[in-house]
Amino acid sequence: MAIIEVENLVKIYKTGDVELRALNGVTCSINKGEFVCIMGPSGSGKSTMMNILGCLDVLTDGKYMLDGISVRGQSRAALADIRNHEIGFVFQGYNLLQKADALENVELPLMYRGVPASKRRKMAKEALESVGLGERIHNRPVQMSGGQQQRVAIARAIVGKAPILMADEPTGALDTKTTVEIMQIFSALHEEGTTVILVTHEPDIATWSQRVLRFRDGKLVADEAAPKESRENEVKPGNKA
Repeated sequence: MAIIEVENLVKIYKTGDVELRALNGVTCSINKGEFVCIMGPSGSGKSTMMNILGCLDVLTDGKYMLDGISVRGQSRAALADIRNHEIGFVFQGYNLLQKADALENVELPLMYRGVPASKRRKMAKEALESVGLGERIHNRPVQMSGGQQQRVAIARAIVGKAPILMADEPTGALDTKTTVEIMQIFSALHEEGTTVILVTHEPDIATWSQRVLRFRDGKLVADEAAPKESRENEVKPGNKA
């Protein structure tokens, strides 16, 4: 069953009299529980596609249905509510509050939901434990490695138990070993039923997914099964970055 459906999706950015058609008539669907990678060269439209799907940006034309609800025309408040309840985000740059510890960073989306303090602390602690950071809940980002910071970002994305997890180049700043460890977390979340949508330009990352959507010049040029190559340097689950 499709959780995301887009039809003839168009996104145009305007600067004065100049128009940039970042997405040009994209049609596709993503089923509940799928693990999908969005790939393409720089400027292909893959990050714009992620921003539209994640309700971080609005489409210019076309149709976008998210779990049966039309996203087009929704107010900013409604889009913010969709993001807070339906979608968890993980970014390459982590986007953590530097003066807050791991627990406080993970609590943040629950604060926006109005979850009581005691309940949100419990949920945040459980989310951090699920990504192997139970002993670092009071560490600030500056006290953690890049891999640990990305684990905090993942915990923040999953703490509200959103059905969709979106990640934009989440391993771009990580070494090979830590990349594998982070991808193992995404794989485990997918196995638990989360719909995972991940933007990457790295072919090795695509091997973790089920399906690849390839973009070029704002168009979806291929929708294919993910390559299943051997994963060199893979580490055992339980080894933590």
